[in-house]
Amino acid sequence: MLDFFEWTPSKEDTSTHGVAFASVVGFDWDTAIEARDNRFAYPEVRTIAVGYVADRLHVLVFTRRGEKVRIISFRKANRRELAQYVEFTEQMG
Repeated sequence: MLDFFEWTPSKEDTSTHGVAFASVVGFDWDTAIEARDNRFAYPEVRTIAVGYVADRLHVLVFTRRGEKVRIISFRKANRRELAQYVEFTEQMG
């Protein structure tokens, strides 16, 4: 499954976010909420997904390149993001 993902090794700064990109294989897509990242005029379509890895909520920013998912950012969700996730999932039932 790890070969489904790709990333630039220099972008993986575990000292900043404390999360190794390789742990993305545990990302539970069934719990994920996805939205297009429109914050800037990126040269590619970026998606933000918020979902669980084990019992912890994570934020994954990625773009699709053919059959691959290219990781741009992967980190633990902060309190605000967790609260938004809970609110959204409760509204959706």
